[in-house]
Amino acid sequence: MSLAKRNEKVRTEQKRLMAQFSDIPPNKKSLAYGLIIQAARLRVALNEMWEDISKKGYYTLFKQSEQQDPYERERPIAKLYNAQETSYQRIIKQLIDLLPDEKIEEVEKKQVESSELL
Repeated sequence: MSLAKRNEKVRTEQKRLMAQFSDIPPNKKSLAYGLIIQAARLRVALNEMWEDISKKGYYTLFKQSEQQDPYERERPIAKLYNAQETSYQRIIKQLIDLLPDEKIEEVEKKQVESSELL
């Protein structure tokens, strides 16, 4: 994917997140803005990784030498996906925690509804 197309997807995701977290109090908006940018980048990257994992799987056959039988090994992109997924979830949790109490349930529901990758 080209950098321009990736940046456009990040901007689209950033707008979606800004709308979902628009009720964050003004005194916390600057903190939230950085988290939203990072969450948008992670979401786009996760989608790209998920496409690769969907096509090629989590595991690959690997062998140390010609004399040994191959065994399944987790692909590096699968490890990276898992680590970045955890980071994404933490950022979303931080953003939810910045919301006023009465808006938390509403935003959590929206996040679940829009959580499908791809």
